[in-house]
Amino acid sequence: MRNPLQDQLLKAGLVKKGKVDQVAREQSKQRQGKAPAGPSREQIEAQRLQAERAERDRALAAERNAQARAAELRTQARQIIEAHKVERSGDIAYRFADGQRIASLWVDARLRAQLASGALVIVRHGEGYELVPRAVAGKLDERDPGLIVLDHGRAEPASTADDDDAYYRQFPVPDDLIW
Repeated sequence: MRNPLQDQLLKAGLVKKGKVDQVAREQSKQRQGKAPAGPSREQIEAQRLQAERAERDRALAAERNAQARAAELRTQARQIIEAHKVERSGDIAYRFADGQRIASLWVDARLRAQLASGALVIVRHGEGYELVPRAVAGKLDERDPGLIVLDHGRAEPASTADDDDAYYRQFPVPDDLIW
């Protein structure tokens, strides 16, 4: 059953009968057509599993990259120590604290003076210790701060001295005090 407008257009010769029939079929399909079906439970579950797998793969890749970067930094630090270590020999045992343990190196008077002034730094190297110049210690500190065992040139926090000074400032000393 056609609408009256279609009949009038057909009689006037403005449209062809085949075109009118095609438009009528399309309109009836739209009225009776069903909405597209949503994804099934299996599809939703598969998408969820795929997203979880992708997230897990990203996390594993990030962890592997972090481990590779850490290994690369350790290798660089080892190469820097090998390239810049100071040859040591001597008959003076220089003792220092490494965590809870007391360790010692045999040095001569010149190396001992340089250690005390902070020009040389003691670093961990394999199972032992090596002496490296202060400039190299900065490079090692960037790569692995745990390698530096003893550094007299590093500024130690003097918070206790500052606290004491602040406390004693409240007790002014008279200028005419005679001891």
